[in-house]
Amino acid sequence: MNHDKIKTNPGSIPPWSRIPSLQEMTEEAGIDFEVFIESIENNSTSKEMAEKFKVSESTITVLKEHFYKYGISSVMGGD
Repeated sequence: MNHDKIKTNPGSIPPWSRIPSLQEMTEEAGIDFEVFIESIENNSTSKEMAEKFKVSESTITVLKEHFYKYGISSVMGGD
């Protein structure tokens, strides 16, 4: 298949993408969003945060990586 010849109609692809926001992700993990952000501001380690929020260190690592990559909100424009 020749991908150079694939055409899309204007408006057929949304000009934005949507992945869960950090607030949605922390809520799903049972973590207080505001306290999570404060912990990042205070340079808490993933281990300290895992103990504070009673979740695994890997959960905290994923949430922190999401924060550093996407910020607080994950609705991004693409127009």
